[in-house]
Amino acid sequence: MIEVKNLHKSFGEAHILKGISTTFEKGKTNLIIGQSGSGKTVFLKCLLGLFEYEKGTIAYEGRVMSDLTPNEKRDLRAQIGMVFQGSALFDSMTIAENVMFPLRMFTKQSKREMEDRVDFVLKRVNLPNAHSKMPSEASGGMQKRVAIARAIVNNPKYLFCDEPNSGLDPKTAIVIDNLIQEITDEYQITTVINSHDMNSVMEIGEKIIFLKDGLKAWEGSKDNIFKTDNEVVTNFVYSSNLFKKVRKMYIEENK
Repeated sequence: MIEVKNLHKSFGEAHILKGISTTFEKGKTNLIIGQSGSGKTVFLKCLLGLFEYEKGTIAYEGRVMSDLTPNEKRDLRAQIGMVFQGSALFDSMTIAENVMFPLRMFTKQSKREMEDRVDFVLKRVNLPNAHSKMPSEASGGMQKRVAIARAIVNNPKYLFCDEPNSGLDPKTAIVIDNLIQEITDEYQITTVINSHDMNSVMEIGEKIIFLKDGLKAWEGSKDNIFKTDNEVVTNFVYSSNLFKKVRKMYIEENK
C-alpha cells in the first residue's frame, strides 16, 4: 500500500498540489483522473520520487520516502515498475534487450537467469516470439505490451502507468486495460494509473482518485462513480458518451 498525507507541491508561485491525502491499495488498479492541469502528472512524479514536495508525506508500506537513505531509495526503485505514456522503448535495442534492461540495472542475475525471466514475461504479455524484433517493427499495442513486460520483469511490488492507452485504438486499449488488471490481481501489485480515459475508468477503476485544481475532489470505485452527484465529477465524466449510456443503464437497473 502507498499512503499519501497532506501533499503539497509548488513551482514558484504556482501551487500545483494542495494538500492531497489518499491511499493506493495493494492488489487493486488505482486510477488518478482529472482534466489537463489538474495536477495528475505532478502527483505521479511526486509518488515516483522524481519531484520533491514542500509538505506532506508519501509512505510505501509505512516507509516514508523523504526519510529513506540513498541506498534505501535505490532499493525502493528496484521494487517499482513503470509504463511510460509513449512506451519509451530504446530504439537501438531489440525487444528482449529492452525487457532485460531493468534486470541489468538492478540485479546480479546471470545471463541465463535474465534470459529465462525475459522469456517468461514476454509469454505473459502474449509476445512469445518477439525477442529479436526491433521496436520500430512492433505496432503500438505490441510496444505497450513490451513496456508492461519490462515494467514487471523485476517482480515489482508497485506498478505505475502513465496514460497507458494513449494513441491506441479502442479495441487495443481494452486489451491493455485487461492485461494490467490481470497482472495486478495475479501478482498482487499496488498499481497506480494516470489516465484521462473514461473507458479505462469503467473497465478497471477499482479505486479512483479525481483531481481538480490540485485538490482531491472525489474518490471511490467505478461502481460509486455511477451514483455520485458530485458536479465536478459528473461534468468531467459526461464528456464520454459511453459513460452517459452506461450510467443511464445503471440508474434504470437500480431504480
